[in-house]
Amino acid sequence: MRVLTFILVLATAGFSAARTAGEPKLRPADDDGDHRNLGAHPTPRQRVMEDGSLRALEDSAFWNARCQAELADQLAKTPIVSQAKNVIVFLGDGTGIATFTAARLLKGQRSGKYELEQSAWERFPFSSIIKTYNTNMQVTDSAASSTAYLNGVKGNQATIGVDANVLLGDCLAMNIQQFHTESVLKNFQDAGRSTGIVTTTRVTHASPAGNYAHTAERHWESDDDINDDNGDPDMCDDIAEQLVLGNTGSKIKVILGGGRKKFLPKDAVDPEGETSGRRDDGKNLIDTWINQKNLLGMNSYVWNRDQLFTVDTANTDYLLGLFDYGHMEYRVENDSSNPTLSEMTRVAIEVLQMDTKGFFLFVEGGLIDTAHHLNEHRSAVEEAFEFEKAVEVAVSMTDVQDTLIIVTADHSQPMTINGYPSRGSDILGLASVSDVDNMPFTTLMYTNGPGFRDQKNDLRPNPVDENYEDPHYVGQATVPMVESNHNGEDVILYARGPHAHLFTGIHENAYIPHAIRYAACVGSGLSFCSADA
Repeated sequence: MRVLTFILVLATAGFSAARTAGEPKLRPADDDGDHRNLGAHPTPRQRVMEDGSLRALEDSAFWNARCQAELADQLAKTPIVSQAKNVIVFLGDGTGIATFTAARLLKGQRSGKYELEQSAWERFPFSSIIKTYNTNMQVTDSAASSTAYLNGVKGNQATIGVDANVLLGDCLAMNIQQFHTESVLKNFQDAGRSTGIVTTTRVTHASPAGNYAHTAERHWESDDDINDDNGDPDMCDDIAEQLVLGNTGSKIKVILGGGRKKFLPKDAVDPEGETSGRRDDGKNLIDTWINQKNLLGMNSYVWNRDQLFTVDTANTDYLLGLFDYGHMEYRVENDSSNPTLSEMTRVAIEVLQMDTKGFFLFVEGGLIDTAHHLNEHRSAVEEAFEFEKAVEVAVSMTDVQDTLIIVTADHSQPMTINGYPSRGSDILGLASVSDVDNMPFTTLMYTNGPGFRDQKNDLRPNPVDENYEDPHYVGQATVPMVESNHNGEDVILYARGPHAHLFTGIHENAYIPHAIRYAACVGSGLSFCSADA
């Protein structure tokens, strides 16, 4: 009987091998095909990563130990129930969960930990899911979003610092005080604490402007922009003017980012070239800022990285740094004249920490979004990687017992992580080969944007032929657009510090500043400091 069984086993194995070698493998009749092309392969005792390195098999013992440690960490979490002296809001513009994930995988590739790596914010004890729609659009832009997560009130698309009574382009309505919303940054100023904004975009761009501006049109960054829209700049203050002369903007202690052109008149030459300013009114708002601040204390205006590093932060009351004519350069450009986001964050905290009463700081990784709009996923993920370095700087420079740090996004972008790439694969590389056209495709792709390719002879272009390793490679997209649209999916928020436990569950983006006000005892509404009164 044993001999017969052995013969049958050999025969079955031989038939199976012959069929594999000579015939296509058939799916079972009840297989609906949803699990084809999984990229599965035998797992040896030692896993070979894509770069050739070896990693021990992640068996039951490995995962039990890892997850027990994770459970112990979770059980050890206790809320910090005290007033938040300082608050830092990190905003990854356009940084949906896919971008956060891609940045973590890139970090893992470089550290050798691969998929087991953690981002700095993943070590924060509390997290929440945030809804991003606004009052008239399911998918928000950065302007309406900034009104919500910085002011606590949702508004209409492309408006900033005003509620739903103000429609896009309505100059008259934007000047009605009762339609203005109030930012957390202003609440900190009213409480006598210092404030700052740091961004890699123009400092007058939609996200930072949510801290200080009230406008019916996000693009009215200078009077020239208003004139281009046939508006009246004498009636509607542009965003740059509100930053320098406005009630809230003029009191901001630290302003670091790009966008000199919105502050300079057309007869002024930019310090980095022959390009002139963009203002029609002849105002040099940089000079105006310097003259104002000379009357108030020690101040510094800088426009390059070397100058920033010479600032005496212990003796600086006000700091304005405009490091580029427009947006700052992508990190992949390695422009040594531009400070990095982490360097700007460090200097900002050094200045603001001189205020013993506390501070509010807004830090934006703004070029993540601009790269995504161009479908340049490599640049976008590198920007997100740099964004994490800025978060790490803030964590290292502050005390978790008195500083609430929040990391979140204003909206997502239509980038997806797809295919079945093997463990250790380059997140910026190829996923696998299509089982339809037999050509490779990248792990990161877009649902819409300039990356759409016309298909000749019903074939899409091969990314290998397009040099997909170029820092500005335009990833393939499904629907043609001049720029990608945003995504309407919920985004994630991470929090550490006093009252970080208020950020659990699912919340509106407008909830964020209400929780900050409670934790820091600023503004109106519920307050930790009066909770027992």
